[in-house]
Amino acid sequence: MRQSRLDGLGIVVVLGAMVSASMGQSLDFTAVRAEVDFSRKLRHWDGFGVNYVEVAQSIDYSADPQEYGGFSLLTEQERQQIMELVFGDDGLKPGIVKMFLDPFHQSEPGGAFDHETTTRWMRYFVREGLKRTRARGDDLTIITTLYGPPAWATKQKFMRGRDLDPARKYDLAAYMIDWVRFLREKEGLPVKYLSLHNEGEDWSRWPADGKSGNIGTGHDYNLFWPPQQVADFLKFMRPMLDAAGLQDVGITPGECSNWYRFSAWGYADAIADDAGALANLGLITSHGFYGGTYGRWFGEHRSVGTDILRERRPDLHAWVTSTSWSRMDASNLKEMHGNIYTAKVNGITPWACVQRPARWVGGDPNPGTAFRVQEDGSYEVLRGYHYYKLLSRAGQPEMAVARTYAMNSEVALIAFARNGTKHPDAFTLVNLGDGKRVAVTVRGAGTDTFTAFRTTDDEDRCEPLGQFKLDGDLLVYEAPSQSATTFLAQ
Repeated sequence: MRQSRLDGLGIVVVLGAMVSASMGQSLDFTAVRAEVDFSRKLRHWDGFGVNYVEVAQSIDYSADPQEYGGFSLLTEQERQQIMELVFGDDGLKPGIVKMFLDPFHQSEPGGAFDHETTTRWMRYFVREGLKRTRARGDDLTIITTLYGPPAWATKQKFMRGRDLDPARKYDLAAYMIDWVRFLREKEGLPVKYLSLHNEGEDWSRWPADGKSGNIGTGHDYNLFWPPQQVADFLKFMRPMLDAAGLQDVGITPGECSNWYRFSAWGYADAIADDAGALANLGLITSHGFYGGTYGRWFGEHRSVGTDILRERRPDLHAWVTSTSWSRMDASNLKEMHGNIYTAKVNGITPWACVQRPARWVGGDPNPGTAFRVQEDGSYEVLRGYHYYKLLSRAGQPEMAVARTYAMNSEVALIAFARNGTKHPDAFTLVNLGDGKRVAVTVRGAGTDTFTAFRTTDDEDRCEPLGQFKLDGDLLVYEAPSQSATTFLAQ
């Protein structure tokens, strides 16, 4: 496995990779025309994120203490190795962390809370990550999501019951709020947002009577959250959070499976049409899973829902709070491109970055990840890590998404302007097809030199390529088949 630094300082430079000025002479229809303009800032960027998932499916934790992330199998030395690869100076350097709230923290409404038993390794992951992040002068923004409610909060009164018991809605809100207080006050974690649900729009996961089906296997926790229920919680939970001393914790509308459902299934409209819900919305959230074929799992990247809400609240940011690693290939970065430039988001956190496949009941439908833990206590760093690293280090918090284009649909450019931060202007060039020459006009960078790193579907893993100089404002690059290359301004 070849590893490299991926920042603008102290980079190992590989000589002999300079682009000659003469290459700018032979561009007539021999290269894909493309452009990056760092002076054209589309929106503020909050960062890329990570998510450690501990308990996702267990119906009875005492009988089945699920630990999907796999840290429980590793030695402390191995755990620290992964923490360094994620949060260290040469790691992913995420700016966002997502933490789930599972259904096992309170056995009855009004009863005692146990926030520790089912969350040991998730809390370890975030505490250690925060320590490393702050040591280099940065910080994390944490969002926590209700994965699924306790059985007592449902009409069905069993785990994974479909419908909220209206008599328990305030108790369920208190369940979420107590978890946030625990994380902030006892764990010292900077929780900024509370998200109401996990894929709660997907009513078809239950049979018509709602009395069974979801107590079996095949997917993770859910509760059905119709749009009106989301709007209701946004209204009455804000005063509850304020009364708990959490005035600076924003509420999100939960997380539909994709951006298409967030708008086309009525969630954005329900919030926009309710003045109280709209006023209390702190952040727009959805999963960003992509499905390009019409049918049950269709889910295009679209900004319709965020556009509706931003028309009334231009200040609102939008985050992808889960999305697939797919085949951990170049095409996965095209999905990132779709979320950034088509869904118009300000942050992206993929699905679990550390996975223990044997602990996902029925086989994981999203097996791609950064780290895979096996039952023998070994782990491996997967190709997905090295693709994600190209983006996560390029797009640091407080930067800005910059305008790009490419006149070939197999080529995608993702750019982040430094926006007054300590981070360099950066862009990532993705090539989904055969090898291509790409002529990128670079504007607004304030430098003529970029250092490049590349990951390919074959063997390159954040491979350092050395320095590339602009010929005027032009950078000509031979992009290998199925590859992604990040260029960092020097």
